[in-house]
Amino acid sequence: MNAEDGQHLRLIEALLFASRAPVPARELAARLPEGADVDGLLAKLAEAYANRGVNLVKRGGTWTFRTAPDLAAHLAGERVSVRKLSRAAVETLAIVAYHQPVTRSEIEEVRGVGLSKGTLDILFEAGWVRPRGRRRTPGRPMTWATTDAFLDHFGLESLDELPGLDELKAAGLLDTGPVVAGPRASAERPPPGGEEDEDDEADAGDAVGLGPDA
Repeated sequence: MNAEDGQHLRLIEALLFASRAPVPARELAARLPEGADVDGLLAKLAEAYANRGVNLVKRGGTWTFRTAPDLAAHLAGERVSVRKLSRAAVETLAIVAYHQPVTRSEIEEVRGVGLSKGTLDILFEAGWVRPRGRRRTPGRPMTWATTDAFLDHFGLESLDELPGLDELKAAGLLDTGPVVAGPRASAERPPPGGEEDEDDEADAGDAVGLGPDA
């Protein structure tokens, strides 16, 4: 590694330590000279911390330092939970994770019951779900997807690491009633004419406690 790369590596390390939240790779790139190999530098930094007390981990499109998994048990402690998610919120979060992008009515169809107005608000305020855009179907309902903060909270690098539906049911996070065939099956290919229009993501305020699709 040349001196220039070494300096870039130190800068990335300092930025990650100073941040209170996971940092998108594009934000790190913006702090470095044009043409810097950000992905390569992050890979080197992750390798350097692989056997340390903290590890550099990727959460979706963001990077952050986290306690090494094998040491987590030694650092366990008690803390007051400000808000415990209701069963409806937990089920809704699981449905969004596995079937995203998904509309409110689709969530209700999977759960088999109506969704209270504040459930998606709670998950949105927690930073775990976000508006994905409006479905190009009559009424143009808002669709929802998970965030990088969701991945970070549950220690996942990507959605591919989500546990299977059988594991969720065994843990009591999903009812054992009929649901769509498989993980994210309804999200992979929207029905004909039902693609999401992500350009409408700026209309998110309509869907969070302010409009009929909340």
